[in-house]
Amino acid sequence: MRYKVLLSPIFTNPQFDTPQRQVMLKEFAAIADLEYYTGDLTQEKSKGVIGVIADSALVHDGFYTEGHDLRLIARWGVGFDKVNVAGATKNGVLITVAPEHMETVAEYAITQWLATLKRVYTLNRLSHNGDFSIIRTYEAQGSTLGLYGLGRIGQAVARRAKPLLGAEGRLLVYDVRPDIRELAASLGAEAVDHPRALFEQCETVALHVSGDETVVTYDLLCAMQPHASLINPSRGNLVDDQAVNRAIREEKLCYYVVDDPVNGPRAIHKDHPRIICTNHNAGITVQSTIRLDRRTIGQVADAIAGKTPAHVLNQEVLGHPRVKGFLKG
Repeated sequence: MRYKVLLSPIFTNPQFDTPQRQVMLKEFAAIADLEYYTGDLTQEKSKGVIGVIADSALVHDGFYTEGHDLRLIARWGVGFDKVNVAGATKNGVLITVAPEHMETVAEYAITQWLATLKRVYTLNRLSHNGDFSIIRTYEAQGSTLGLYGLGRIGQAVARRAKPLLGAEGRLLVYDVRPDIRELAASLGAEAVDHPRALFEQCETVALHVSGDETVVTYDLLCAMQPHASLINPSRGNLVDDQAVNRAIREEKLCYYVVDDPVNGPRAIHKDHPRIICTNHNAGITVQSTIRLDRRTIGQVADAIAGKTPAHVLNQEVLGHPRVKGFLKG
């Protein structure tokens, strides 16, 4: 029997058409018929599909209810707000994530931390406009960096930041996890009890939080020092866009860096010289896409072979009769 697997359009992006990808797809095609999909995953796309390597497309209930052969949705990344986890779990479909870009996002955060301290964006704009002024910039060494969220990415940032802060620098962290003080101490950081402490004390605050709930409001932004910057490599919705645009215009902080494009609620930032938007590209490098390809193809191949794939998000589905019927171990 030939299996059918749907692949995200990301696999057709020529920017990441590596030799490694071509080898992996050729080997994958030996065990399944590969088809590329566009748009939402709807009922009419489910026929004969055993697995999907999905981007951020919305998965409709009908895709699960009518996908009688469906075993797995493998997210090419870690976001899962569009995959309809409840629908998958109800219908006995595994959802996996691919946490292969944590170090990549950490590098992005460090890069933006240094770029904002050094006022790279302002200096570039001034020079291109014919203004060759020497302006005030800052050093990472001896400064205070704040991390809002100390999960896998936050920890990777902390490990990279600590040597750059030097003996006199401070690394402050906020997280609701119960082991935050012990974890912070192991990384040479100080845990604070409220995010406001980060915004009041730090030259830079970096957000490393999951979900879409807005956590940064105008009041928090007003607590920042005028030369400080906010870096958001996570989700645009974590920050109130109207509030941060206003706060920067009022000189409450210097830069806002967000890894989301200038559209939707962030269209307000278009052409603002101190609001940097980067198209949700922080976790995407040549190297990370190879890892993402390898992980997601492996997850689908495992499900086809009856093996439990790595990084199952909806662990409770492992007890579903349908899943027990195809998993051998």
